[in-house]
Amino acid sequence: MRQNPEGRTPTRRPAFRLATLLLLVLGLTLPTTPSFAQATGHVRAKIVKAGLVLGGGAGNGVLTYRGKAHPFRISGVSFGITVGVTVGRLDGWASGIREVGDFAGTYSSVGGGFALVGGVNGVHLRNEKGVTIVLQGPKAGLELAANISRITIFLR
Repeated sequence: MRQNPEGRTPTRRPAFRLATLLLLVLGLTLPTTPSFAQATGHVRAKIVKAGLVLGGGAGNGVLTYRGKAHPFRISGVSFGITVGVTVGRLDGWASGIREVGDFAGTYSSVGGGFALVGGVNGVHLRNEKGVTIVLQGPKAGLELAANISRITIFLR
């Protein structure tokens, strides 16, 4: 490499540094491809449950995913110690979603709860596509439950 009159090796040119900086900024500001990235969705649901040993429930809700609202229906059965009738409003998150269709499916849960006029409900679900839903919220009614549940979600 040639030396300049002062005897030092010249530094890189300013135009090269500017081009490198612009490419770096451009790379950091470009959005990722949404079809390959997993995203989290907000879930809100209302569920009515009733049972005596064998229980059942149904409800509806909305998944807000990537800025769009996707209504869904819920149906489920439970087996174990189940006595009572409750209405619950649940709020939480669904993670592991690659595309909105992954949210629909069959989920499993093992849990329990107690409500006398009012209580708190919480559930952690996972389906065969790897989507995990964590919900919690108030419930009203009378219930004593310790059971295994199978819940199916259908997108409308």
